Amino acid sequence: MAPPAVRSRLTAFLGVTSLNSVGRDAYIIIALRSLRMFTSGIPSLILALFFSSLKFPDSRIGVFMTLTLLGDVLLSLLLTLVADKLGRRKILFGGSVMMASSGVVFALSEKFWVLLVAAVFGIISVTGADCGPFRAVEESILSGLTDDQTRGDVLSWYVTATTLAGAIGSEVAGRTVHALEKSSGSVTKAYHALFWAYAAFGIFGSILCLGLSERCEAAGEKHANMKERGRGTGEGEELLEAMTPSTTDSFDDAADGQESPARRPGLRVPAQKKQSYFSQISKPTRNIMFKLWILLAIDSLADGMTPYSLMNYYIDQKFHLSKARLGDITSASQFLCALGAVFAGPLAKHMGLINTMVFTHLPSSISSAFIPLPKTAGPTIGLLLFRAALNSMDQAPRTAFIAAVVRPEERTGAMGITSMVRTLAMSVGPSITGFLSGSGSFWVAFLATGICRITYDLGLWVLFINVKVTRDAGGEDEAGSVEDDALNGLLGDTESEDDTERGQSMDTDRGERRV
Repeated sequence: MAPPAVRSRLTAFLGVTSLNSVGRDAYIIIALRSLRMFTSGIPSLILALFFSSLKFPDSRIGVFMTLTLLGDVLLSLLLTLVADKLGRRKILFGGSVMMASSGVVFALSEKFWVLLVAAVFGIISVTGADCGPFRAVEESILSGLTDDQTRGDVLSWYVTATTLAGAIGSEVAGRTVHALEKSSGSVTKAYHALFWAYAAFGIFGSILCLGLSERCEAAGEKHANMKERGRGTGEGEELLEAMTPSTTDSFDDAADGQESPARRPGLRVPAQKKQSYFSQISKPTRNIMFKLWILLAIDSLADGMTPYSLMNYYIDQKFHLSKARLGDITSASQFLCALGAVFAGPLAKHMGLINTMVFTHLPSSISSAFIPLPKTAGPTIGLLLFRAALNSMDQAPRTAFIAAVVRPEERTGAMGITSMVRTLAMSVGPSITGFLSGSGSFWVAFLATGICRITYDLGLWVLFINVKVTRDAGGEDEAGSVEDDALNGLLGDTESEDDTERGQSMDTDRGERRV
């Protein structure tokens, strides 16, 4: 058994210590997404086969996939933009209920338009990836629960656990369909049974949401930040209240024998602007995020051109491997993705977020372009596994970077838009690959994928390597520093020379006004 000191250093290096320090909410969030990723293998594996068993034409299946994807994008964007106002826990709970409702409809109905409405307005994953507003909201919650010392580690475990759950879910779903088909004698009944399981997982997810605390909300995040600065309760709040412009102005006016502007009759005070129900993205945040969104769109387009399903199709066409072996390759790839993501947090601590994103992802990008070159299956599979091992190591640092460069109140909205941009760009990729494959140039898709991904990596390094990452992004640092300086001035025993001179000049001005 390893000595306690060695275990302690190992758990700290792997980020387990950081995860434990965040507490129960982090574990619930990770468990919630792991459950969804495990469940998402059900519709992604059987949806097209389910429609085929119902004798739906291929054209309708294509329309269904497209409309479901568009509905998912629009619904996710809407819910993430209002999540901070409505409540993040309510959004996660409501999304889980919608997921369960969609599962029930698919388990009971076989009518195309009923299923389409349930898929567009519900939560059904048609790609095997996470769908709905969940991920953006969860990443915003985890970013608020952590600081820059623990954020990378916690997000790495978020990616690792959920990727591993997705790999296991796909394997279990395939074996379950095979077993149910044998026992029932009807493949359609087997699919209906799996959708009942999908609905049950949605209900279980909604129960998990009830365990989340108020720390997950935007208001709870702000309260925690104030407490960290020593202003959470008690005298701190009273001192801050005493320092606000309205109170200091009233003291000055009282000393001058004048009424404050707010109390003077006939004087109009501008009404406070009503806060929007939607998350607002400030101009400084947009200046950074627009560049990042363009790069992420390029990277997502590349991912859409060569997803696992199309890579399996390419290998099957080129080497004629058995379906069981193709399944093993996919499961091994997802397992290596999960394993690689564990080390993203420790590397980010030593190399920085941007360096970790670029120099772990760049070798994976280069290998993508070389996948068509080998003439035998062994080297091709080796390149695929190498690509997969490094492919997910940029996810946690990327989320940590976004959380660091945007203001806390903008995180959920910014991450929701990021998810939308990635999904839309990714949806274009399969069409491009289908066209290339139809013309006998499938290999061009891999070359284009490599070029796009390399462009993304180099663009990240050029545009963002000099961006300073601070815990409180945007204008919050300046506001916080002003308030801290004022608080220190009230609590301090002496005043600075500048403060003294300002005080003397103010007294002189008041004396002149009295004369």
